[in-house]
Amino acid sequence: MADGIAGGSVDDQSGAGTAGDATAGPFAPGMHDTRESSRTTQRRDRLLAALTLTAGAGFAIGLPFALKAGAEFFLPTAAALVIAIALVPVLEWFERRGLPSPVAALVCVLGFLVIANVALAAIVVPAVAFFRLLPERITRIQHNLAPLVELYGTLVRNANQTLSKLARLPVHTTTTQSAVAPPSSLIELAATSAPAVILQLFFGVLVVFFFLSGWTGLRRRAIVNRASFGGAMATARVIQTMVDDVSAYLGTITLINLTLGAIVAFAFWLIGMPFPLMWGGIVALLNYVPYLGPILAAFLMALGGLMTFSDLWYALLPAAVMTGCHLVEANVVTPLIIGRRLTINPVLILISLSFWGWVWGTGGVLLAVPLLIILQVVVGAAGKPDIAGFLFERGALVRHADEAAGFAP
Repeated sequence: MADGIAGGSVDDQSGAGTAGDATAGPFAPGMHDTRESSRTTQRRDRLLAALTLTAGAGFAIGLPFALKAGAEFFLPTAAALVIAIALVPVLEWFERRGLPSPVAALVCVLGFLVIANVALAAIVVPAVAFFRLLPERITRIQHNLAPLVELYGTLVRNANQTLSKLARLPVHTTTTQSAVAPPSSLIELAATSAPAVILQLFFGVLVVFFFLSGWTGLRRRAIVNRASFGGAMATARVIQTMVDDVSAYLGTITLINLTLGAIVAFAFWLIGMPFPLMWGGIVALLNYVPYLGPILAAFLMALGGLMTFSDLWYALLPAAVMTGCHLVEANVVTPLIIGRRLTINPVLILISLSFWGWVWGTGGVLLAVPLLIILQVVVGAAGKPDIAGFLFERGALVRHADEAAGFAP
């Protein structure tokens, strides 16, 4: 009896152990289902990652060409939006004093147009009169540049002689050039180009006006329509940061450029340079373009000096004065006023200048920095994309070592 009881107990224990092993073993049905579900989820995530990566790459590649092909529409639209964002603080100042939004927007647009026209008239009208004298001043320019031209001619002759001795066979190249007839009259010029320019300016003015007149309601709807309080606060923060940064940059740079232009104009007046206000305006306008603008301005100052003065070193004095003033402004004044708040990586500035210059030409170069500021604000609010992590950790190119080893991660 005892043996039977003992044997039964042993059998029960061994049976219980066998059942436990079957339940807790590595081939349990529950863990098998979990592993299959994990593999299905990973396949779905990899497929979605591959589709997202392909769509994003296609969008990034096609967008520049679309912007370039539609420059007649996108360029005035982008310029109008940048100007409108810069004028938002002025609009809000008028609204706080009781003006309705449409009236405040109209005042902002008219004020901007008046200031822009006065500035352009102060530059364009004297510039046309001055550079019209260029054919008459060719002799003076040649006299000033005679030593440099003689040195350059000597170098070219020596280089040609060396190349002619080294070359054994002549290289014949044929080029086909298609002559483009220039406009024969101002009427033809106006008929071919002026209507498009007028339409673009009119379209840009309308975009600025309607953007400013509906700004308050647009911002309210963008904040109120968010599903959560956190989303509404994030939207308000992004909008305010974008307006503050763009308006602060353009406002500060405009003040700095006007001051620089005034100093250059006063210095040119002291040395006897004709049309000093015109040269100051040219310096102020070109200084909106980082790096490239001051170089072009120095070249124009040198050309103007060679056209005006007879002595070579005195003729190069305007370019030297402009370069010295710009170096002080770029290395002392601008960093001191703007500070670190709007400091932008120089590499990003050069890339932005090159990209928008290729897409939209001169207009793109002028808009490169404001568009870069807007993009930085949006990317900073949304978070910088982790491309490497997307590709090699959670994306389409991930290698599941655990899955290859035969068990779920």
